[in-house]
Amino acid sequence: MSDPQTDSHSPAQVPADGSDAVRAEVQREYATKLAKAELRTQAAQAGIKLGDGFADYLDASKLLGEDGNPSAEAIGKALAPLAAAQEPKFPQIAGTGYYRNEPIPARRVSLDVRNR
Repeated sequence: MSDPQTDSHSPAQVPADGSDAVRAEVQREYATKLAKAELRTQAAQAGIKLGDGFADYLDASKLLGEDGNPSAEAIGKALAPLAAAQEPKFPQIAGTGYYRNEPIPARRVSLDVRNR
């Protein structure tokens, strides 16, 4: 028979083959990296420009769901204030004053010497 082993991170006994324990440990290790990648992906799809290293300052464990996988809902909540900040506060117009979408006419110079 095989002796039960213990996982390096938990005192619980695991089967001798350890495939499930290894898989769970790898998932815990890379879940935060996957959550940061999902954050950058959703930000790009929403047109939000994140600063360099922005994801490094976040607590990626808050972006995970109860099952340990990245939560789209939590990531959406994290990006909501950034999306609202990117919306313009006033309508984008061509300029100030009266604008009727016509080119400004050039000043015509009279060729008549008497009118110069």
